[in-house]
Amino acid sequence: MQLKDETWDLIIQPRNRFFNLGLKDLIRYKDLLFLFVKRDIVSVYKQTILGPIWFFLQPVISALIYTFIFGFVAKMNTDDVPPILFYLGGLTLWNYFAECLVKTSETFIQNQNIFGKVYFPRLIVPLSFILSAMLKLLIQFAVFMVFWMYYYFGKPETIHPHTTILLLPVLILIIAGLSLGFGIIFSSLTTKYRDIRFLLQFGVQLLMYASSVIIPLSQVPENYKWIMKLNPVVSVIETFKHGFLGTGIFDWTNLAYSFIFMIILILVGLVMFNRVEKTFMDTV
Repeated sequence: MQLKDETWDLIIQPRNRFFNLGLKDLIRYKDLLFLFVKRDIVSVYKQTILGPIWFFLQPVISALIYTFIFGFVAKMNTDDVPPILFYLGGLTLWNYFAECLVKTSETFIQNQNIFGKVYFPRLIVPLSFILSAMLKLLIQFAVFMVFWMYYYFGKPETIHPHTTILLLPVLILIIAGLSLGFGIIFSSLTTKYRDIRFLLQFGVQLLMYASSVIIPLSQVPENYKWIMKLNPVVSVIETFKHGFLGTGIFDWTNLAYSFIFMIILILVGLVMFNRVEKTFMDTV
């Protein structure tokens, strides 16, 4: 018996071309992306006592701890900026970067069950982490602005805002791109090497001390500044502090380096992610 030719709406096949990143699929599955974003936001604090209040408490508690330890005990210099405002400024972008990096690095490990049952562009999962964490970033930024306005109107001599404050959308774009790029690279590696997850969590904690969150770049000896500038997150946080607080070191060259680094990182990450996507079910 001869079967009639069948016409399919969608044919799923592996991408063999090196630079076929499948970005068009993301547009076709945009509704699923928004569904994942909603799921991520709701699930984080769904069964907690304080619920979304943690969004406000976490940066304030962290900033108070750093203020006590590094400001009052260690007496570290914060470029003559009130310590609570200095640490809140650094933590606003850093917390977003660290959380997105850790979550996206576990894309394949944490979602292997759903990946093995239904097809959809796998890149949607790390993208949903980046977008859902944006809500937390905006809330933490609002907390920072409350303290900022207190000092700006109550003690204007303590902070000196600069026009680089207008670069905030660019800074958010760069920090989101860096976390996505690093995250999908590590997620590709952890399919074979599970222990990288533990090294990553430890490394992120150490990296914070080399990212201008605690120690301002101006306090680093000249001989070692170039090493710290190799960290693409440094220029982003320094620019943020320069714009809102009037401190920090702003340099267009350093910011351009971070932006170019982000572009290259994402491209490398997408290539690795799509290559691993074909065979990860055999290794996880």
